[in-house]
Amino acid sequence: IVADTIVAAGGSAEALACHVGDLEQIKSTFSTISEQHGKLDILVNNAGIIRDRSFLKMSRDEWDRVIDVNINSLYVTTRTVLPHMKEAKYGRIINASSINAFQGAFGQANYAASKAAIAGFTRALCKETGRYNITVNAVAPGFIKSEMTASIPPEIVKAGIAMIPVGRIGTPEDMGHVYLFLASKEASFVSGIVLHANGGAMTM
Repeated sequence: IVADTIVAAGGSAEALACHVGDLEQIKSTFSTISEQHGKLDILVNNAGIIRDRSFLKMSRDEWDRVIDVNINSLYVTTRTVLPHMKEAKYGRIINASSINAFQGAFGQANYAASKAAIAGFTRALCKETGRYNITVNAVAPGFIKSEMTASIPPEIVKAGIAMIPVGRIGTPEDMGHVYLFLASKEASFVSGIVLHANGGAMTM
């Protein structure tokens, strides 16, 4: 849908589907991008799922599934793309963390653990990539309007907004501006940070 919107507005965009946990699919997708465009400047690791359940009721499959999609996929995608960014001496890697990596949430031990791991991954990897003009950052969104939050009961949404100093839920456009900055050339001296975009609900 996003790609169609960009094309309709006169831009150029193409959507390619692949399983972010499958190394061969990632390699194939990257090969397609490389053949068509010659390089890949920006990698946004944004894949994420939830399997919420209180910890003592959480199955091993629910734990493993969240860890696999939310954190193990970072190894697969970044390991594939990074050598090419290194060769090009340029790159922007942006990873999606979450406010709940830092404040926790009932029933989200698996999700919070995976998003906290992303913060650590970001801080560690930037130490290896800076010399190649590759920045590595993370974004920790707060309460954002999305498909994931659409099923939340209205009273819970209202209570959540009441805890946000700016007085509203975040929008996809809000997040887009955050990612756009970190992906820009102007952010070349910003690396290894977790940018908290939550309307002031939590400051770090």
